[in-house]
Amino acid sequence: MGPAPSASSTQRLMNIAGAVSSVALVIGLCVWGYKLAVRDIQGVPVVRAVEGPARISPEDPGGELARHVGLSVNAVAGTGLTAPGPDEVTLAPDPPNLAGEDLPMGELVATQAVARLPQTDDASAEDLAAEDDDMVMIDGEDGVDTPDLEIIAASVPGVSRSPRPLKRPGGRDLEAEAAAMAVAASFGGGAAAAAPVEIDPGSLSEGTRLVQLGAFDSPELARAEWDRVAQRFGSLMDGKQRVLQEAASGGRDFWRLRVVGFDDVDSARRFCAALVAEGSNCIPAKAR
Repeated sequence: MGPAPSASSTQRLMNIAGAVSSVALVIGLCVWGYKLAVRDIQGVPVVRAVEGPARISPEDPGGELARHVGLSVNAVAGTGLTAPGPDEVTLAPDPPNLAGEDLPMGELVATQAVARLPQTDDASAEDLAAEDDDMVMIDGEDGVDTPDLEIIAASVPGVSRSPRPLKRPGGRDLEAEAAAMAVAASFGGGAAAAAPVEIDPGSLSEGTRLVQLGAFDSPELARAEWDRVAQRFGSLMDGKQRVLQEAASGGRDFWRLRVVGFDDVDSARRFCAALVAEGSNCIPAKAR
């Protein structure tokens, strides 16, 4: 009769624990079912969008335009209609080319750099002819006996009026002058040339007459070419100064070898004609 109360108390505790667990499970199921029902009623939560545009295109985007943009054929493919024609059509500019003095040395040798001076007009030719006639007139007081001219009467048949003589040429022959200068240079080319005077190209005024002897990859090569020309044409290089002007074209730096010391364009052209006659490169130019 003794152990009976202990067994009954243990059974009672187990019943209480089972009841509490059942009640907790039921309460949990109720709470989970309530939350599930409330979520289905309220729907899926939506994130509120930020006010204002997401992206703003710049006013000047820069860069390069794609090819074939703006052609009327694209409007036909996109809308099915032909785009209206433009109000004004402008041709694209020509691509930039190298200046004459910046050509490669191989092309400079093949080109003819001698340029003739423009011939003087008729009025200038007549003035020169009149001056020459005044110079050759003899006064008669110089002691030279002149025979009397026999005047033929107008009744004698023949030419009553002589034709007008042809006009004398108005321009000077640059090639002849250049040949004379080249001959003089060939006789004086062996003389030792004085140290050249190099002038800063920035100090030259705009329009100063120059002569370009070539374009070189370094200033040392340009100075060596100057020494060669000065040794060969010693008399022509007297009084001339050297100019080395740095320039760039097509991503390549080079130096222009130029000569300064000319009074006008005629003297520069005569200088170039003399050098070209001896097989050297020379192009008249002017400071800019």
